[in-house]
Amino acid sequence: MDLKLNTVTAAVAFVAVVAIGTAALFVLPELTPMAPMLPETILMMVMPSMAIFGLITFAIGVAHGQHRATA
Repeated sequence: MDLKLNTVTAAVAFVAVVAIGTAALFVLPELTPMAPMLPETILMMVMPSMAIFGLITFAIGVAHGQHRATA
């Protein structure tokens, strides 16, 4: 399998993962007996922290991939 990644593909995948995670937080309380979070909490605290964590792990992954490609 020849996997070609570029900036656009990576950005779309990143946004999709954060969007799916955020949408799941809105849907999950209806499916489980979990105490729901307010939408303001999800959008103002949880989603930005998911995005920041994702960017940090993405940067670490890119650096690791570059290291592996040169080793």
